Amino acid sequence: MNSSLSPLIHLVDDDAAVRDSLALLIGTVGLRVQTWADPQKFLAEFERSDVGAIVLDVRMPGTSGLTVLDMLMAQGVDQPVIMLTGHGTVEMCRRAFKAGAAEFLEKPVNDELLIEALQAAVRQHVRSRERHHADLQARERYAQLSGREREVLGLIVEGLTNKEIGRALSLSPRTVETHRANLFAKLEIDSLAQLIRRYAALAADTAP
Repeated sequence: MNSSLSPLIHLVDDDAAVRDSLALLIGTVGLRVQTWADPQKFLAEFERSDVGAIVLDVRMPGTSGLTVLDMLMAQGVDQPVIMLTGHGTVEMCRRAFKAGAAEFLEKPVNDELLIEALQAAVRQHVRSRERHHADLQARERYAQLSGREREVLGLIVEGLTNKEIGRALSLSPRTVETHRANLFAKLEIDSLAQLIRRYAALAADTAP
């Protein structure tokens, strides 16, 4: 994630006037906009690593917005998607949310509602990417632990004291303390609370 760039909004709509007016609006709050007239071209070329959101018109010739949404979800695209339509129905709205849309707005779009929805979507995406990055770091650090350190970690998470861990693993309390210090250093944490918050689930997932 390139933090030096502002979030990028991908705007997919076959109506040039709508693209131009919405791009101008979105740009007023400091968000970059890339417009797309052809949903197939968008699907083929847009950068999945971008941080931001997707604004997607429902009714487009050739490939509908709902079909594009389904394809995005199937590909694991994580940018939040805001759907726009000039002829919305309850069933269409229900289907969009069921398919994974973050928001569903009717045209003509209320400027404030769209900006609020986009800002919320961008915040959601930034947090999601940060959590994903933190999870990757945690897994990389956990992979550095020895088998014995992982055993000690698992028992710490279960709430055992050093003496209890020593009895369970046939180790002296001093040896347990050494393993504990080593795993804290490798995981780059300095408290039991951090250990449990960041690694309890991972330890449970990898337990034999």
